[in-house]
Amino acid sequence: MCLIQRLKRLPKALAKTKWLFVLGMLAGISVHAAPLQFQSTASQTALVELYTSEGCSSCPPAESWLSHLKDKPGLWSEFVPVAFHVDYWDNLGWRDKWASKQYSDRQRDYAGVWASENIYTPEFVLNGKEWHNWFGIKGAPGLSDTKAGILKVTSEDTNHWQVHYIPAAGGTTGYELNAAFLLSGLGSDVKAGENTGRHLEHDFVVLTLIKRPLALQGDGFQGAFLMSAEQKTPPGRLGLAVWVSLNNRLEPLQAVGGWIEPSK
Repeated sequence: MCLIQRLKRLPKALAKTKWLFVLGMLAGISVHAAPLQFQSTASQTALVELYTSEGCSSCPPAESWLSHLKDKPGLWSEFVPVAFHVDYWDNLGWRDKWASKQYSDRQRDYAGVWASENIYTPEFVLNGKEWHNWFGIKGAPGLSDTKAGILKVTSEDTNHWQVHYIPAAGGTTGYELNAAFLLSGLGSDVKAGENTGRHLEHDFVVLTLIKRPLALQGDGFQGAFLMSAEQKTPPGRLGLAVWVSLNNRLEPLQAVGGWIEPSK
């Protein structure tokens, strides 16, 4: 079983993640030419973060729970799920090809905010707070009563993305956007480590994560980013998750997302 370890004892990254994603032109993904638009309501959409690893035998049930969200009607409109594969279990005999030190560091940063000495897998974070009772919920997190404002993301070509955020409270406080490509429908045959001999299935796997500032403009805050795959992605269903937070803060204020459907 995966035991909680103290932050200071966690090993450093042993290798770079196999899949590197950078700014540039979209490669290997054929998508609709029609413009894409994802828009939230004024109520806060839940951001569900899972910190997981193929090297942890406790993680498959949590990943299975996350996967069941793809069949729920509130997907993208009421909740946005993302799965961050961490790299600190890679020394147990199996290297998780989806893992990244960047995602492990994000989890450590959360632990710092909570004044916690420990990080572990599987760990769920709901709207920036550690979430323990996910296993007792058969449905999915819904919209909160918090009025967070409207977040809209658009793209003409799935390479260049524009973000418009209108906070519910207005003001000129600094905001930043976080954007992640996600891939669902992945499978992996584990040949070593705690999950030896198991076939693992993954959904909402974070492929790349970027952060950009938003600037006050007109009735809200505007931003833009370029994000695409450096190389051909493996088979699966591609999605995009975007959330807004205060500058240098982890807690999401509003989130939105959607599938990026291939052309026929």
